Amino acid sequence: MRKLHICIIDLINNNQSHAFYTRLMYTNYRSIMPQVIGVWCRQEGHDVTYLWYGGFQNLIEKLPEKTDLVFISSFSFTAQISYALSNLFRTMGAVTVLGGSHARCYPEDSCNYFDYVLGLTDKALLHDVLTDCTAYRPVGVYMSAEKQPSELAGVQERWEFIEKAFYKGQFLKGIPMNSSFGCPFKCDFCVDSFIPYQPLNLDTIKEDLRFLLKKMKKPLIAWHDPNFGVRFDDIMDAIEEAVPPGTVNFLAECNLSLLTETNTRRLAHNGFKFVMTGIESWFDYGFKSKTGTKTGIDKLKQVSEQVKMICGIIPLVHSNFVLGVDKDEGPEPFELIKKFLDIVPGTYPAYSILTAYGRGARKYTEYLNENRIIPVPFHFLRTIHTSNVKPKNYSWIEFHDRVIDLFRYSFSRRVIYNRFMAIRVPLIKWLSLALSLSVGGFGKLQHYVEMRRLLDINPGFRDFLEGETRIVPEYFISHIKRDLGPLWHWLPKGALEYDPYAELDKVAQIK
Repeated sequence: MRKLHICIIDLINNNQSHAFYTRLMYTNYRSIMPQVIGVWCRQEGHDVTYLWYGGFQNLIEKLPEKTDLVFISSFSFTAQISYALSNLFRTMGAVTVLGGSHARCYPEDSCNYFDYVLGLTDKALLHDVLTDCTAYRPVGVYMSAEKQPSELAGVQERWEFIEKAFYKGQFLKGIPMNSSFGCPFKCDFCVDSFIPYQPLNLDTIKEDLRFLLKKMKKPLIAWHDPNFGVRFDDIMDAIEEAVPPGTVNFLAECNLSLLTETNTRRLAHNGFKFVMTGIESWFDYGFKSKTGTKTGIDKLKQVSEQVKMICGIIPLVHSNFVLGVDKDEGPEPFELIKKFLDIVPGTYPAYSILTAYGRGARKYTEYLNENRIIPVPFHFLRTIHTSNVKPKNYSWIEFHDRVIDLFRYSFSRRVIYNRFMAIRVPLIKWLSLALSLSVGGFGKLQHYVEMRRLLDINPGFRDFLEGETRIVPEYFISHIKRDLGPLWHWLPKGALEYDPYAELDKVAQIK
C-alpha cells in the first residue's frame, strides 16, 4: 500500500458566524469518529491532516494543497457543504469519502457526490478503503460494517487531534468521550435506534480519565452516548475508581428512567454539571420516563416532580421535547409544556421539530406511504429548524402558530427571569441566559416567524411544504447560498434536490 496524504474534515456547523455564542459553545462541539479515523490512518502508515469546522473559521484557507484521500464527517444539515467540498477536492485529484450520520441516513443520495460512503465503520472496513483508494464515478460505493467497532481509539491516542481543535483564548474546552454505542430504546425519530446498545471498554475509559487529569486542570468531558448510564453502576464505578470527586466536570444525556434521586445525587457528587433528558411528548414515549400508560396531565404531574428533584441536584438540566409527533393534536401538548415550565422554572426547554432522517428513521417508510415526507434541502434538516414530515394532526399554519406561541412563552421576560433565578451556579446562569437570548431561543423564534410569514404570502413556499411541488423555494436557496459563501460555486448541479423515495427499499431491508 502506498503512503497516502489524507485530510479529515469534521463539519460541525453549516454557516460562518462570529457571534459570541458560536465562539463560546461551538468550540466544544466536535465528533469522535473523525479523530478515531485519523488515529487508524496513522497506524496504517499514512500522513494525516485533521480539520475541524465550527463556523467561525475560513475553511477553504485551511485546506491542504496536496491530498490523495479526503474523509468528511457530516450531519445532514452540513451535507450541502460536504457535497461542495467533495467536488472541490475531486477537481484537485483527490478521492473523497463521506462518513457521519448523513452517510448512514442518505447513502443513495450521497453516492452521487462521493467515491465512498461509509455506514458503520471499523478498522477492517477502513483498511479496505485505504487499500483500494479508487475514484468511483459517477456513482460512488456504499460500504458498512456489520456492527459498530468493539473499541475506539481513546483520548490519549486522539489527543493531538483534540488539541488541534482548541483555539487561543477558548473559554470552555470540552473533551468528547463515549462509554457506549447505540441505544436500548427504539424511538422512531432517533438515528441511533437501529444501532444495538454496546458498552465500550471500561479500562480504556479509566485510563483516559486519568490521562486528562494530567493534561488539564479540572477537564470538562462531554459524553456523546445517545443515553449515558444505561449500565449505570458499571460506568459510575469506573469514574469513581479513576478520578476523585470534584476533579472533573461532566455533561451527559440521560433518560428519566435512570435518574432516580439516588442516581442523580451520585452524578452530582462525581461532577456532573449538566444533564439533558428526554420528555419528548406528553402523549408518547412513556417508556423513556417510566410513566407507563400515563399521558397528558397525569404524565406532567409525575415528570415535573422528577425534573424538579433533578434541578435541585444538578446545576443545569435541559428537558427535550419533540414537537409535532403523531400522537399530539390540538393545543394541549403545547399548553402542558407551558405548565411544566411554570412548575419547574429551573429547567431549560430544548425543542426539536419532528424530522425523519431517511434510513435512520424507523417510520420513514410509513411517512412516505402516507405522502408526508417533504424533500426539504438537507441544509435545513436540523430538527431545531424545519420539519420534513407533514404533521398528522395539524395544518402547517396551525402548527407554526402553536410553535411560535410556545417559543414566545418559553423565552418571555418572565420565564427567562424565573429560569435565571432558579439556576444556582453563577456561570451556568449566564450561559443559560446567553442561550435563551441567542440561537437557542430568540434565534429559533425568528426562524419560525419567517416560515409562518412565507406560508401566508408565498404560494410556492406553501405548495412545497404541502408536497404539491418539488421546486425548492427561493427562501431555502438564498439561505444556503449565503451560508456556503465561496463554497456555493463548488456545489454540484442538482445537489439541492433529492428523491426521498430513493432510500425506500433500503429502509425495508434494514427493518
